[in-house]
Amino acid sequence: MAGAAAPSERPSPAGADVVPLVALNCAVRRRLGLFLNPRAPVAADWTALAERLGYDYLEIKHFERRPDPTAELLHDWPARCPDGATVGRLLQLLRLLERHDVLSDLGPAIEEACKNYLQKKQQEEAEKPVQVLEVDSSNPKISELRGITMRDDPYGQKPELFDAFICYCANDIQFVQEMIQELEQTEHRLKLCVFDRDVLPGTSVFSITTELIERRCRKMVVVISDDYLDSEECDFQTKFALSLSPGARLKRLIPVKYKSMKKEFPSFLKFITVCDYTNPSTNKWFWTRLAKSLLLP
Repeated sequence: MAGAAAPSERPSPAGADVVPLVALNCAVRRRLGLFLNPRAPVAADWTALAERLGYDYLEIKHFERRPDPTAELLHDWPARCPDGATVGRLLQLLRLLERHDVLSDLGPAIEEACKNYLQKKQQEEAEKPVQVLEVDSSNPKISELRGITMRDDPYGQKPELFDAFICYCANDIQFVQEMIQELEQTEHRLKLCVFDRDVLPGTSVFSITTELIERRCRKMVVVISDDYLDSEECDFQTKFALSLSPGARLKRLIPVKYKSMKKEFPSFLKFITVCDYTNPSTNKWFWTRLAKSLLLP
């Protein structure tokens, strides 16, 4: 048919440039791995894709030790480049690498994934409740991000500030309580933001979280555990904090491992020095090291 695009020239799905990589489901990622994982001298593989994304030799060798290096690369990329990790960018790179076989085979599935993602976003926008502020001449209008913590000024004149936001799962609350005792109630006198203790109910969780991490807290402590790895909320908080300090240049995020784990440590945190509570030979220095890290400007 005249004018029809050849399989190797399949156009990108509509809106792919703004669709984040998270839109690609497990089936699509697994299929990508089947194409890109094999090392072939005549075709660009996952290492060529990693090089195009700016990963260096040591980082590529790290991924090489994984059972599915393509999956690890696609998981790590959004944390490394939050704004640039889009479906459109991935398709562009596959074209530059001349992997037209991948584009031809996965094109329909990727297009469907983008379509579903955009439809879901449109539906979420349409279902958002319209909030009407009460009109009262005797009281000033109050933003939803004022009066969000226990000691906040409800009128926003003096928002409550913290030394660190604690990212944790509910099952790890006992260790968080120990952290409160060691860092707040000792000579360190740090002020921690513990969501279940300090945040008032009634406001969007994601709005409060981003406000606290970005504007109210100087640092963020991530309590790593097997439960943490299963938490979408903790994953969002960690990647948001990483996006504020790419490459951990500002020493803003501090991972803490407080017990042994059955699952693998998250790959996007492996490049940051961990404060390890599980090492008996260094355990006595744990709280002092953590406090010093939080006190840094």
